[in-house]
Amino acid sequence: MQSPEASTAVSPTQIQLTLLALADEVVGTLAHLVAYVGALALFAILALAALGQLPDLRGDGPADRPGWSIADRSHPAFAVSRIDSSEKTASYIIFRHPEGGRRDVLRWTDMADKPVAELEIYRQGAEFDVTRPAAAGLAARMGLSADAPLEQAGLIDSKFGPVVLFRPVGATEGTRACLGYLKRYEEPALQISGFSCQGDSLPARRAAIACTLNRLTLLASGNEPRLAELFAHAELRRRGCDPQGSPDWLLGAANAQLRGAL
Repeated sequence: MQSPEASTAVSPTQIQLTLLALADEVVGTLAHLVAYVGALALFAILALAALGQLPDLRGDGPADRPGWSIADRSHPAFAVSRIDSSEKTASYIIFRHPEGGRRDVLRWTDMADKPVAELEIYRQGAEFDVTRPAAAGLAARMGLSADAPLEQAGLIDSKFGPVVLFRPVGATEGTRACLGYLKRYEEPALQISGFSCQGDSLPARRAAIACTLNRLTLLASGNEPRLAELFAHAELRRRGCDPQGSPDWLLGAANAQLRGAL
């Protein structure tokens, strides 16, 4: 007959099996915990990456348009001469499209880094859509909603000839609304556009735009002789800047009837 001590005795083999089972359970729990923490870290990284892309998703620049990307290795082809040494240097970004398009974008900000002016020189490639409205996307670049309507606000003269102005619908002479502008050429296939919020009055903002365009110069034309010819002819019409207001306001917003190429 087996004694009670013998019936309750635990063999070393059983102890080892129990310890092994416990170790497996601990390892499995740790593996699940590591996988869970790793998944949380991955979601956090993706969330931060998405937040970092939010400024591009607002439509502030051409990088958000299909096919466009920043060309870090391209060299600036244009410059805007500075009036005085206290003027804050503009940022210069170049975008390229696989089908040949190039956009040189200069932006100016105030002391709080808020955009106050922009100038874009768009050399069109095969990606250019002739059915797209000339001022499409200008409202978003001006800090408005992408579908905000714009109306013509007259024409100003510059060394590039007449340039059409745009402003938000309903803006009056005394408001501080920014002014957009656009000039398009068929030969060479070129579009100059942008906006300005500089100046305390509408005449001052017109003058700021005219001054920016008159100070725009070509640094390198690459293999585009027509572009070099365009800027050479424009330089012959170059004038100084009038900070008090542009005397070359050609048409008012009420009677601006624009047809053909801008």
